[in-house]
Amino acid sequence: MHRIGMMGGTFDPIHYGHLVAAEGARHRFQLDKVIFIPAGHPPHKSGRQITGAHHRWIMTELAVASNAYFDTSTLEVDRPGYSYTIDTVGEMRRLYPGTELFFITGADAVLEILGWKQVDELLSMCHFIAATRPGYPLGNLKRRLAGIAADQIRQITSMEVPALAISSTDIRRRVGEGRPIKYLLPEPVESYILNRGLYR
Repeated sequence: MHRIGMMGGTFDPIHYGHLVAAEGARHRFQLDKVIFIPAGHPPHKSGRQITGAHHRWIMTELAVASNAYFDTSTLEVDRPGYSYTIDTVGEMRRLYPGTELFFITGADAVLEILGWKQVDELLSMCHFIAATRPGYPLGNLKRRLAGIAADQIRQITSMEVPALAISSTDIRRRVGEGRPIKYLLPEPVESYILNRGLYR
């Protein structure tokens, strides 16, 4: 059976933490490929200004181009209205029937999973990989998931990723303050940000 990873996120901008997490998950879970799916209109980020979806998708394309196992999808970017994970996973199941699906996201996002739309159904549809940075208190994750049934808990695996100390928030702040972002994200993404004047 084929195994496909979905890497969800705002990717504003995408950075080496995302790429290292995807490659780590690909190796550990023997994924045939990882598809990066930039969020269209994430409901949980409604309080802050998000860079246009087209820019975020192009940056994601630039970041994954050199890895034959990585791809991107405009599934959420093209969908009108809010982007819900349940809709994306459902669409991926239709596009890749008979495939085992793995959704890779940050542990912070998984902490909010109980508030996600149709969480019970979602946990029955795919396996979740919660990428954490070293020293992340996994107790938070275990406590928050205590309200989920044991068979659903088994659908969530945590994975430590050293590069997750890099954050999109910090990169945006650095650009705004005129500080360097080199070596935090792929060079084509850095060039795109600087040439388009993003985050200034």
